[in-house]
Amino acid sequence: MALAVRDRLHEGGRDRGDVPGWVLVTLMTAGLVTVLWALAGEQLQTLFTDALSGVTGPGA
Repeated sequence: MALAVRDRLHEGGRDRGDVPGWVLVTLMTAGLVTVLWALAGEQLQTLFTDALSGVTGPGA
């Protein structure tokens, strides 16, 4: 068991993480944003513009 722990500690410098998983999450997120923007871009822009026009400044 001590040898297994020692070997694992020496291999720690080679651990690079889950790069393919992060790439997949990033690509899927970009894809979802693109689809939403293509389907509802105008409605989202109108919603955003209406929300901003409804905000009043201090003292208003």
